[in-house]
Amino acid sequence: MIESSPLAGADYPETWDQFIDWFPDEGSCLKYLERLRWPEGFVCPHCGVKAQPYRASRGRLVCRACRMQCSIIAGTVFEKTRTPLRSWFAAAWYVTSQKHGVSALGLQRVLGLGSYQTAWAILHRLRRAMVRPDRERLSGVVEVDETYVGGRDTGTRRARRVARLNFKVPPLENTKSVVVIAVEVLEPKGFGRIRLRRVEAATEQNVLPFLCECIEPGSRVHTDGSWIYRSLHEHGYQRERTVILGAVDPAHVSMPAVHRVASLLKRWLLGTHQGSVQPSQLDYYLDEFTFRFNRRSARSRGLLFYRLLAQAVVTEPVTYRAITATKPQPQHLGGGGAK
Repeated sequence: MIESSPLAGADYPETWDQFIDWFPDEGSCLKYLERLRWPEGFVCPHCGVKAQPYRASRGRLVCRACRMQCSIIAGTVFEKTRTPLRSWFAAAWYVTSQKHGVSALGLQRVLGLGSYQTAWAILHRLRRAMVRPDRERLSGVVEVDETYVGGRDTGTRRARRVARLNFKVPPLENTKSVVVIAVEVLEPKGFGRIRLRRVEAATEQNVLPFLCECIEPGSRVHTDGSWIYRSLHEHGYQRERTVILGAVDPAHVSMPAVHRVASLLKRWLLGTHQGSVQPSQLDYYLDEFTFRFNRRSARSRGLLFYRLLAQAVVTEPVTYRAITATKPQPQHLGGGGAK
């Protein structure tokens, strides 16, 4: 287990100057990852024996019990990477230190990476480590609603040219996605943590499993008048129902939390990724937005860096081909930069 209260200056660097001192070479990065992965000492991934390993060449660890060889980065998001770990660490620091996120093109320029694809893949692998599977569920008063994200990208160079010349072209592919939003409402005012998920359609079969997974039973769930929430009480929730259609107050007044988060999400996607996120990749952008929103009041950027790397060493690896089946283009995912 990773210690619950890491200390600044002892468990993670506080500033960029300390970061440079802590990680001058690949060996220091490997040593830090080993400490994060096995804080109480090496445990063989093959036989489970806890003992000090033999240290072979190229950073390999050899179990004293079963003689199995492994590397520190095997089974993590860093597995089989050809990018130096110092670049990975710098990317993690840069990602967590930017309040509004970063683009792949911006990351490539800052780190001097050889290709856009490398920066894009690093960001997507880090996004997979931004959500803990065992995170605590929302509780208390929770607002829930759905929103649509994506659709026709009217900001691309092609779209502007078509609009200017009034060309008659086939419509662009509709890539709108339904995103369910759950937001803790604090008393007397303010918002707590959030949960987001893309679903195939706004139906009871798609939405309820997500709510049961992310909201503690016994919580008061505030929804609109949609029928998809009609069976919430059967799952142990108290439902507060507000019919928006025909009401005197507009939706953003009756349910301010979900509408504020939906607006921030769309603005963030538009500013950092120009809003052109394909449905197949949207899930991981939602994870990043959730990671940033839930830690918006964190004062220590170094602690966020620590949390991200600590989760990265327990997150299963993913290949570039698994991330996407098509070649990413800078104008779709990286042109906006961090605003």
